[in-house]
Amino acid sequence: MKKDLKIKAGVVGWPVSHSLSPRLHGYWLDKYNIPGEYLPYAVKPEALGEFLKSLAKKEITGLNLTVPHKEIALPFLDEIDEVAQRIGAVNVITVQKDGRLFGRNTDGIGFLTNLKTSVPTWSSNGAAAVIIGAGGAARAAIVSLLDDGISEIRLINRTRGRAEKLAEIYNDPRIRVCDWQDRSKNMGGATLLVNTTSLGMKGQPPLDIDLSELPLMAVVYDIVYNPLETPLLKQAKMRGNPYVDGLGMLLYQAAPAFQAWFGRTPEVEPGLRYYILEALR
Repeated sequence: MKKDLKIKAGVVGWPVSHSLSPRLHGYWLDKYNIPGEYLPYAVKPEALGEFLKSLAKKEITGLNLTVPHKEIALPFLDEIDEVAQRIGAVNVITVQKDGRLFGRNTDGIGFLTNLKTSVPTWSSNGAAAVIIGAGGAARAAIVSLLDDGISEIRLINRTRGRAEKLAEIYNDPRIRVCDWQDRSKNMGGATLLVNTTSLGMKGQPPLDIDLSELPLMAVVYDIVYNPLETPLLKQAKMRGNPYVDGLGMLLYQAAPAFQAWFGRTPEVEPGLRYYILEALR
């Protein structure tokens, strides 16, 4: 019997109903007239292993992973790329022709591409970045900035021990852990401030930070995209700092996965951004 020619992919999470990935990949499938589907799969953490083992049988070509599966999936994969190993999480799985599962992480690609596309004049060369947070998004930002040649990363987290643990993992002299209570003081001389926490997200309190020490040329980057203009970005806008919202990171991290599964490098363009924003209104 002939194999179904429709390419199947999707996103797995628990919960998964909030994910914008089906809308995003669906836009590209329609735009490029590709015979494929991209579906949400709600899978409990304890059932993830069995679900991943069944992908080849279900003729699923690839998956995105969202919370809480990015770390949980690691032991069930046959191969993990070097960047994903360093970040300690995967967000993309590709089912290879022999059924083996290959995991990678494109969050760092999304993070850096969004930054450099939004502010083309920004460069890692001689730059100092302040990163707020010590979770998965912080790890992706740290790895991508280190690989891009950043000179200094000042890592700040409410629980200092988590930041220190990250600094130990990466063991790079460019990373310096700073105290939460001194977060505003550590803005001096920075060329990039990144919020990788959920503070400022819809339903969450804002990130409490004073930007008065931050140079006016420094880029303020919030990975939160709902709302698009967070209290942090409003503060940056009022001061006149260049700023970057988190929606582009979502869009740019998706493009390499779409290319791997559907064989077409998709364009991240204003029409796509508008289409995704419609779902957030």
